[in-house]
Amino acid sequence: MITAFLVAFGTVFLAELPDKTMVASLVLTTRFHRPFAVWVGVSAAFVMHVVLAVSLGSLLRHLPVTPVRCAVAVLFLVGGIIMLRTKHEDQEDGGPDAAGVSFRKVALTAASVVGLAEFGDLTQLATAGIATRYSAPVAVALGAWCALVTVAALAVTAGRWIVQHVPLKIVQRVAGIVFIAFGVASAVSAFA
Repeated sequence: MITAFLVAFGTVFLAELPDKTMVASLVLTTRFHRPFAVWVGVSAAFVMHVVLAVSLGSLLRHLPVTPVRCAVAVLFLVGGIIMLRTKHEDQEDGGPDAAGVSFRKVALTAASVVGLAEFGDLTQLATAGIATRYSAPVAVALGAWCALVTVAALAVTAGRWIVQHVPLKIVQRVAGIVFIAFGVASAVSAFA
């Protein structure tokens, strides 16, 4: 049981570090200035994905990859365009985007963005594969989820630091470009 947990944690942690979800968590934190709300939303999305991956195991590998990747591509392209088109006013206090947004709305936004982006992702497939290898679904689920929320915690912590040291205008432009790059990469991978 401990082996299944450690294998799931190690594999998913390393796969998730350079992943788009870490960037999405960081961007959501810089946008809303509510790191804990972003982390809660992202963590909730991860619960759904880990439970789905472990429950479905190898069946998940037979889902049509192309439509999922196309949906992810559209999401990131739209997100990137929105980030690039957002007015960039110097906002020391978080500005209108962050000031009136409730904890619940930020958490739901984070859960939705990450929930859709993670569907069919490498870490979900890896979790399904690990679940089919070990007969310890709870240990695999806990290991994968702990790895995912650890990476999300790193992302929102980095996001908080970046907001304090880098102008929001630069963060949003870089994020927009990164989101568009992920969208293009997802679109290309959908048809590769």
